[in-house]
Amino acid sequence: MQILGINIEKITENLWEIPKHGGMLVPGRIYTSLNMLETTLQNDEAIKQVINVAYLPGIQKYSLAMPDIHWGYGFPIGGVAATDLNEGVISPGGVGYDINCGVRLARTSLEYDKVKNKIQKLVENLFKNIPTGVGASGAIKKLSPSEIKRILTKGSEWAVENGFGNLQDLELTEENGKIKDADADVVSSRAIERGMDQAGTLGSGNHFLEVDIVEEIYDDKVAEVFGLFKNQVVIQIHTGSRGLGYQICEDFLKVLVQAEKKYGFKLPDKQLACAPINSNEGQNYLGAMRGAANFAWNNRQIIMHLAKKSFLDTFSISESELGFNLIYDVCHNIAKIEEHLIDGEKKKVCVHRKGATRAFPANHKLIPIKYQSVGQPVLIPGDMSRYSFVLVGTEKAMNETFGSSCHGAGRVQSRHQALKEAKGRNLVDELTKSGIVIQAKGYKTIAEEMPHAYKDVSEVVDVMHYAGISNKVAKIRPVGVIKG
Repeated sequence: MQILGINIEKITENLWEIPKHGGMLVPGRIYTSLNMLETTLQNDEAIKQVINVAYLPGIQKYSLAMPDIHWGYGFPIGGVAATDLNEGVISPGGVGYDINCGVRLARTSLEYDKVKNKIQKLVENLFKNIPTGVGASGAIKKLSPSEIKRILTKGSEWAVENGFGNLQDLELTEENGKIKDADADVVSSRAIERGMDQAGTLGSGNHFLEVDIVEEIYDDKVAEVFGLFKNQVVIQIHTGSRGLGYQICEDFLKVLVQAEKKYGFKLPDKQLACAPINSNEGQNYLGAMRGAANFAWNNRQIIMHLAKKSFLDTFSISESELGFNLIYDVCHNIAKIEEHLIDGEKKKVCVHRKGATRAFPANHKLIPIKYQSVGQPVLIPGDMSRYSFVLVGTEKAMNETFGSSCHGAGRVQSRHQALKEAKGRNLVDELTKSGIVIQAKGYKTIAEEMPHAYKDVSEVVDVMHYAGISNKVAKIRPVGVIKG
């Protein structure tokens, strides 16, 4: 079939390929359903971005896109690409502005039916205790530049050392909450300044904290290992590296635009600015990006601790009665050096995941001991009125997608379009009538993030499930939401 004049060939029911042509070094592959291909992707420039990414020097196997694909900066959101460490490049467009934007899911021992009368009070306490919105600050005291540099190096360890959580939280966070070889010395003073009062803050846009309940279990065995049961109250946190990460991306895009000219790369889109991984420019970006990733993990760790305190205060129960524990934390805007099977041989590559989540299988050395028997939790948020999903990684993901899955629903409307559609509607009232308590800094954010600005995440998740890339474990639905 053809979309936007591009020939797309069906490989399987949920996998489509753009054959290598022109300057493409590898084919493009898109995981999607026929329905999404013919509707939401019909006029989306993201498909052209899949082709553009295939021009990157040193790209391996395929330029990939997950079913939540939509247009982004350089790479499509939902894009995955692995590059050779010697001949390949690193591109900030393959990571995004919000470095290590990610999702954290924590469980409780609470059953919704027994506590539902206190959800309103809980959401009010969460909103009071966790700063939200553009430029939000104040969760903890304003930190010095030297302390921010420590966070850039130590990640979630900093939070635990300062009383925000425990060592088990680190074990259940991707990379143990601290990616190695972060380099605080290459981070600009402006980026550090922007992070000084943003540790433990939620931010705005699509970032959120949700009180959810487990509505459906698809895999009893895996759910038991994850600590999930039906009607259980869980909490989901979605945020990233805030202004610090944004500034790092902005700083290095300027550097890498010049590097692209210096190294003579000829790419179809200037937003794919890149540098050889082993160049000074490439290594400096990697070092700074890792620092931003560590800042984001620390941020989510502090927020989770503040959320736990809000639960304890609201319900006036002991920690043992609450049973508040982290299930997992995954990032979905990052580039990481990983080992994958390429042409039958194990090889270290740089995997860019831009709006894509790691999905490693059982027995993989990089997932927690607790999950070795079943695989890594894969956390896929939806929108604020429908549902989100917990999946588990598979061996097939390692073979086909560099161990990657989708990361969310994916937008189908721009923020401007959503605002237009929301005009004249009372979205707060609509959410309240559907059983959802919401607190937000302003109505504009609610309108921009209205549920139907997003794809139905169940359709996105089904593509991954039936393609065998990540398997469904549980469905959770929101009963309380806080947004910036």
